[in-house]
Amino acid sequence: MSQDKNKMAKSAQVQSNQNQSDLDPFEIEFLPQFEQGRGPREAFVNEHGVVIGDHEYESDNSPLEQWTAETDPAVMAGDEWVHPFKDIGFQSAENREYFEKGIVPQSGIFMHPDKDVSYDPYKESTTKKEDEAEA
Repeated sequence: MSQDKNKMAKSAQVQSNQNQSDLDPFEIEFLPQFEQGRGPREAFVNEHGVVIGDHEYESDNSPLEQWTAETDPAVMAGDEWVHPFKDIGFQSAENREYFEKGIVPQSGIFMHPDKDVSYDPYKESTTKKEDEAEA
């Protein structure tokens, strides 16, 4: 009976190794619940004409190649800049545990209790100007 279990375990390991070798270097083995509805597995061109998911990080159309002091960094924010399967961020230990094993990250691990991220740094100066105008 233990020989059957050993054969099954060995077969599963071979299958896992084959699956892993089929993956792109930046891909991980997502659990089935994380594969559905993620988006394309192949590389795609975003609205700026930049290919995402090909590992060629220089593109004439990329805002990074045309960066000036006036460039708003927000232009490179959002899902259109992240490949749904081939992103280096998936390689972190926390992301691998979550997406491959289903282990939910501990809450509070990246929190800064002494930082109020909801604070509007411009509100104080605006309020101060309004108060001065009323005086």
